[in-house]
Amino acid sequence: MGRVSTKANKNVYQLSREKLGLSREKASALLEIISDDRIEKIESEKSLPHPDEVLLMAEKYKAPELCNYYCSHECPIGLESVPEVKIKDLSQIVLEMLASLNRMNAQKDRLVEITVDGRIDDDELQDFAAIQDNLDRISMTIDALQLWSKQMIAKGLIDKEKMEAFRK
Repeated sequence: MGRVSTKANKNVYQLSREKLGLSREKASALLEIISDDRIEKIESEKSLPHPDEVLLMAEKYKAPELCNYYCSHECPIGLESVPEVKIKDLSQIVLEMLASLNRMNAQKDRLVEITVDGRIDDDELQDFAAIQDNLDRISMTIDALQLWSKQMIAKGLIDKEKMEAFRK
């Protein structure tokens, strides 16, 4: 039987594995193509995981948030373009979405005024930046809702096939 880690600063990969109560050896058997030595290197941050390894861990550990973590913290391209999605409960996501949509509703006429001539003048720039910030909040809230959905599917609380059938 594997030893229990006493390391204080565990990374997300180790926390996800331990949340399932898996030793590195058992995780390696579950992951099939990732050895326990490779898991140790990833968890001790001696080596970064490869994207295919993160995808596999996210699936087998039932932790879809690992993909966003990898993209927003470790992937060279993602570091430039992928924001970290914070894990939230559904009620918080819905309230944030409604607040952002209400703000956007109030800003839509101003957006039309600003963009009607195809350029952003200096006197319009502050309002345009505020509108872009609100659109970014909406985008982040959408990402949080999608992550929440993936988590519920991974936990078996939402039937993936039924959801996909309704989305088509």
